[in-house]
Amino acid sequence: MQKCFQRFVFTIFFIPTYFFSYENSNTHPLSDDFADLVSELSPSVVNVFTVQKPKQSNENQMPFDNIPPQFRDFFKNFPPGFPFGPQPGPQQSPQEERPQALGSGFVIDPSGYIVTNNHVIEQANEIRVKFQDDTELEAKLIGTDKLTDLALLKVESKKPLNFLKFADSDKARVGHSVIAIGNPFGLGGTVTSGIISAFNRDINAGPFDSFIQTDASINRGNSGGPLFNLDGEVLGINTAIFSPTGGSVGIGFSIPSNLAQPIIQQLKKFGKTQRGWLGVRIQEITTDIAKSLGLKNEEGVLISMVNPGEPAEKGGLKAGDVILEFNGKKIKDVKSLQRSVAESAVESKAKVKVWRNKKMKTFSIKLGEREKFDETVKSEEKKDDEVVINEIELDDIGIRMKGLNSQTRASYNIPKNVNGVVVTAVKRDSFAAKAGLNVGTVISQISQTSVKDPSEAKKLLEGMKKKGADAALIQVFENNFSRFIILKLK
Repeated sequence: MQKCFQRFVFTIFFIPTYFFSYENSNTHPLSDDFADLVSELSPSVVNVFTVQKPKQSNENQMPFDNIPPQFRDFFKNFPPGFPFGPQPGPQQSPQEERPQALGSGFVIDPSGYIVTNNHVIEQANEIRVKFQDDTELEAKLIGTDKLTDLALLKVESKKPLNFLKFADSDKARVGHSVIAIGNPFGLGGTVTSGIISAFNRDINAGPFDSFIQTDASINRGNSGGPLFNLDGEVLGINTAIFSPTGGSVGIGFSIPSNLAQPIIQQLKKFGKTQRGWLGVRIQEITTDIAKSLGLKNEEGVLISMVNPGEPAEKGGLKAGDVILEFNGKKIKDVKSLQRSVAESAVESKAKVKVWRNKKMKTFSIKLGEREKFDETVKSEEKKDDEVVINEIELDDIGIRMKGLNSQTRASYNIPKNVNGVVVTAVKRDSFAAKAGLNVGTVISQISQTSVKDPSEAKKLLEGMKKKGADAALIQVFENNFSRFIILKLK
């Protein structure tokens, strides 16, 4: 039976083509609609040319240093003149060689607004765009956003330009067909197609990573170009690829349209981004942390530190709070909170639901502006409270602690805005060692209670043991990062 079936299939695939007839032998019904769509979209996709500023030093440095090596291949091995490729060294003057970067972009408004990637136009002296009909125009930089790698340009045209509309990327599904149009390797308009492979990919390019993954071929020079759905709408902006070789291997990444649109509108209106800002340091909820706090699951985000004088502190939030909802949206992880806050209007009031002391509480927080916080340099530092620097040892836990003052801060390189007790010794194979405590680590809170003296820390830990607690939730600060850990007590 199986052999008969195989012969049948073989016969079907090899039926001579003359059994089929078309009214027009030059027509291909299955692909003509696709070709018509590409023909309609291509005039709105442009090649982006930039003349880069000469590098003063570190000529081979890449802008996205925090991107893992396998993703950096998208940006390396460029010939001279491409983005991130070899730049003129000291022996070559900018007048002798003017490196020209090549990328892609697309028109979003008939008046001449064009979207591309920030890394395509970064540090450019001149920006020019070339259309499908070979029209070349000078572009003005309206604004950029490094955190999402987006840039907005503007050209002046004598006639209205063909433009593209954005899709609702939240309605797209894995398996949907997509089309990429761009300028790979400076060849000019090139079309590739594929499907959506996955959503919400995080490649460590920035705090708002939520890329669409596609197997449509994306190569160097496609940066900033559009990824279309079959309705001809822009589903994403092509930005990076995963590649061990430097060429396309079928894993490309695009910024979702729903993430990009608010940024583009802000750049268009203000020339910069204006993101909401809470002023907290946060971390994921682990199973142990959820259990110690009385949570049903690991959803939510734990506040590990509240910045002094920032919106969260003014609104009543504290370290140890777990944010479960923000403006009515359930918060599942760090990325979802970062995006929800960033998309909120500056100075708007946000409704924040938190879990504190095994109870739900709601706070109204007036949001600040992230960009102002990033630009602010604090000139005043708080003076240390001179505390008694007696050293206390907890033998059963395997730890020694000392209070903080100017001397201990200098010895262990502890910032002045960090309070608590510093770990001065840890026993090998002890509970403290297994919890990840190290010499120089600062313990700021024990079971959501702030500590500033070793005797306070000892009293809290011993009190928890007497009550039968198996472990304590500890807030620690080390390597300029605050986090919570679980310290077993018995």
